[in-house]
Amino acid sequence: MHVQIVLFDGFDPLDAIAPFEVLHAGGTASGGAVSVELVSAEGPREVVSGTGGLSLRTTGTLDPHRPGVVLVPGASGRVGNPDEAPDAEGDAAQEDTIPVRLARALDTELAGLLKAAMEDERITMATVCGGALVLAMAGLLQDRHATTHHMGMDLLDATGAHAVRARVVDDGDLVTAAGVTSGLDLGLYLLEREVGPQIAHAVEGLFAHERRGTTWRPGGIEPTAF
Repeated sequence: MHVQIVLFDGFDPLDAIAPFEVLHAGGTASGGAVSVELVSAEGPREVVSGTGGLSLRTTGTLDPHRPGVVLVPGASGRVGNPDEAPDAEGDAAQEDTIPVRLARALDTELAGLLKAAMEDERITMATVCGGALVLAMAGLLQDRHATTHHMGMDLLDATGAHAVRARVVDDGDLVTAAGVTSGLDLGLYLLEREVGPQIAHAVEGLFAHERRGTTWRPGGIEPTAF
């Protein structure tokens, strides 16, 4: 399993680094069954996050047709108002808000690359926190089950997605995770799903992290109102 973690200007560092470390450890534990790299729509470059100017270097260009997983983090910054995003581009006071940073990321080649990746049946799309909003704002989550940070659930619903309040949501070729630290749980879940529970358990022990919360999947009997 090869995982491409996509960085864009203003990304949240922990959204990317948490699953990167988990998946890298999974590759070591599995004898190379998992590989992971940092990529961007523009190719190798220094990408400045939304947290204190911290930057990470991508080593490749997002390939929307490489089998495996494409993982999209969210952005960090001031919460702002999602309704202001379309009008905030020229407003200096809004430049560091999460909605503006997410919208700016989509005003690049990234939107087209993500669309192409989601259309490739050999690829599983994964997101952490506001990464689901990147896909939703690009119109790619219509009628899909997904989760995101609890403060973005209404926006997720407004785009036509089915927002689910769970730590991880597995909707087949779309696996999304909730708040920032859920990137650890997402990475472990992907290892369990794609490589096996023994590898996931070994990495879980190495990181001294016990997964928590609900992993939700569609199917089964729908609950009635309580």
